[in-house]
Amino acid sequence: MKEVKTTIDALEVGMYVSRLDRPWIDTPFVLEGMRINSKDDIEGLRKYTSFVFVDTEQGPTPDPEHWISISEDELEIHDEDTIKVDFKESKSNDEYKKLRKAFYEIEADFEEELEKAKDIKNRIEKDFKKILTDMSQGQDLDVATLKDGIHAAVASIIRNPSAFALLIQLEKSNEYAYSHALSSSIWCGHFGRHLGFEVNEIEELALGGMLLDLGKIKLPPELLTKKGKISPAEAAVIKKHVDYSVRILAKSKGISTNVMRMVATHHERANGNGYPQGIENKDIPIYGRIAGIVDSYDAMTTPRPYIEKTMSPNEAINELYKLRDSSFQSELVEQFIQTVGLYPTGSLVELNSGAVAVVLEVNDLKRLYPTVMIVLNSDKEPVEDFETINLAESQTGLIVKKALPTGAHGINIQELFI
Repeated sequence: MKEVKTTIDALEVGMYVSRLDRPWIDTPFVLEGMRINSKDDIEGLRKYTSFVFVDTEQGPTPDPEHWISISEDELEIHDEDTIKVDFKESKSNDEYKKLRKAFYEIEADFEEELEKAKDIKNRIEKDFKKILTDMSQGQDLDVATLKDGIHAAVASIIRNPSAFALLIQLEKSNEYAYSHALSSSIWCGHFGRHLGFEVNEIEELALGGMLLDLGKIKLPPELLTKKGKISPAEAAVIKKHVDYSVRILAKSKGISTNVMRMVATHHERANGNGYPQGIENKDIPIYGRIAGIVDSYDAMTTPRPYIEKTMSPNEAINELYKLRDSSFQSELVEQFIQTVGLYPTGSLVELNSGAVAVVLEVNDLKRLYPTVMIVLNSDKEPVEDFETINLAESQTGLIVKKALPTGAHGINIQELFI
């Protein structure tokens, strides 16, 4: 890589910014190095940084008049402070080349897809609850019915993933088993879409996501609903759910080897500190690595009896970022962050006007400019009519100032969409 340190004024469309004058995590550009695609990108950088580093091997070179000398200290911090997704340099280059087989575009209007997704979600929840009830009475896992629902859900995710992403954020409930299963399924499917998996592979991921914790039906119900801290002995019992899940799937018709391995390894960790086998990243199948990230993200953002505080989507993203290269493979964490967005669907944000909004739709091309619905004005008072604004296309000059925690200003997003 050949870098030039330069002022913001020297930036032009087409240049590739490889570093900022501060860690990416301290700015809204937490995801990676970025290509300058428009003047808006330049102005966005200007708000948060004084100078940048441009990779001249990936784009145009800035005017030498604006160059700034690079100190030895800056050379030393390069690898530590930069988050960059570049498959050409990735240690998993060959793997990712094989994985990406398709590119998907948004095919459906968000509001139209939201209505379809609601019907699909209700159907899957109803079917899944009945399946678990039947299994508790000795019946086998009804894989065919699950696959029918998953097929419909994945079709929705392909058309417009933001619709289901909003629904699962709105539907966080006290019924953790159902909520977590559906959310994990949808996020696994969403992640597979982003990575360019083929539709049948995305359906496998979504099915596996639904079944990750199936074995918990064999655990004492009072343990799963216990409030307060879990003892080491109780934790050991809970960990057995992986083995129970695998045993159930092994005798179920229609479960692929990929799904079996996904369920068996979703609690394994890249550094070998997971369970049940304690294997490291290189030995964890890609479906298992994906499931581990998704399972952790949804657990962080879903209320549970023994967890005092639920994280906001943005807080969970930052927590996953901290766990890169320890618990989870760095490249996959970065790709998942791109999947859910810097400001995830269903999260609360404050705009530069002071108004507060709910993120409705993530913009894949301009991640700092989602579509939002304003719910509080600049004085933090409720608005009479909710206004939806696509920040990427709006001429208002509005941008996201910061992410807000779940429930900020007393906002209950579930009530907003009733």
